[in-house]
Amino acid sequence: MSIAEKYRPYYTYEDYCQWEGKWELIEGMPYAMSPLPVPAHQRVSLIISIRFEKALEKCKQCKVFPPLDWKVNNDTVVQPDVLIVCDKIEKKYLDFPPVLVVEILSPATASKDRGEKMELYQQQAVQYYLIIDPQFKKTEIYQLINNKYEPVAINPESYTFNFTQDCTADVNLLNIWD
Repeated sequence: MSIAEKYRPYYTYEDYCQWEGKWELIEGMPYAMSPLPVPAHQRVSLIISIRFEKALEKCKQCKVFPPLDWKVNNDTVVQPDVLIVCDKIEKKYLDFPPVLVVEILSPATASKDRGEKMELYQQQAVQYYLIIDPQFKKTEIYQLINNKYEPVAINPESYTFNFTQDCTADVNLLNIWD
């Protein structure tokens, strides 16, 4: 056990439920989710959500969600910016991996989104991980291939996501920036 692990606080889902404000919890370590996202972040999130929603019109099993609690285990709860889920959510939180996660970078979250969260999503076998960087107008698509994220497209005009055998989504990724 390292010195940091020995002395840093460790929290669980039960603690998380008592906190005010927006938080994430990764392996017992809390992360404040404030301040609120800037308008460019929110606008990109809305446009991406609408594009996926439109692309999934014929696929009734897969749904687009804005941030919601994904309880990975008792000491890890995250809230991706956009999620696509292809199974029914039975609880007040998601308790199984989504098929796609979108994280929209901000200066405060970029290293966590590219580091801890990317590793977490990979470990949890999230099929697709999109990293969107509004500052540099860049969209990166990663796909889980042989249990490891591989970059499959950078700034594509569109991309076809294969979520299930019966559900694909051809998503227009042009002009998502205001």
